[in-house]
Amino acid sequence: MLSLVLTVFFVHVAIYLVNTIGASTIDGLLWLLYLRLPTPTSRTARKQQQLKRQVLEQKHEMNSTSSQDEFAKWAKARRRHDKTMEEYEALNKTLTAQKSSFDWTVKIARWLSTNGLKMFLQFWYSKTPVFPLPEAWFPYYVQWIVSFPRAPLGSVSIHVWSNVCATTIALAAEVAGALLVQVAGQKKVKKEAAPVGAEGKAQ
Repeated sequence: MLSLVLTVFFVHVAIYLVNTIGASTIDGLLWLLYLRLPTPTSRTARKQQQLKRQVLEQKHEMNSTSSQDEFAKWAKARRRHDKTMEEYEALNKTLTAQKSSFDWTVKIARWLSTNGLKMFLQFWYSKTPVFPLPEAWFPYYVQWIVSFPRAPLGSVSIHVWSNVCATTIALAAEVAGALLVQVAGQKKVKKEAAPVGAEGKAQ
């Protein structure tokens, strides 16, 4: 079982990823993954895609048929198109309702597993020391601050540790992002400089 130190840290990693990637992006990816599972919803989605292709094919067939010269053929194609379109719209409404329900479920689960879990941990372990401070290393006011609001004096409270984790993760992500941008910039400069060097050698 994870210690309280690591549990709080990983909760803040999850919160940071959700805030950075975006809830809507995550919801969209989870919906696509859900549609790959063998569920009634995935079967509905496959049927909807089949009907969509049929609608487009029948529309093309209807448009390529003259309504004046080949009226009987055009009318038959129109009836097939209208019937398929009606089935498609019905399935589309069903799928939209199912996606809305899925989004609500994912939203609740995401909140419970991130911010909800963070709030629960801070409430439940408010009097529990996350880890003790070395004795006689820090003055009284520092010990009081890091144990705020309810942890024993001389220890780090879950509230303080939670704030430390959130700040550290954000700073580490910024540093990593800056390093990646710098490395990408150096590679780009080398690629742009390579043809110039080659031309110089040729001369």
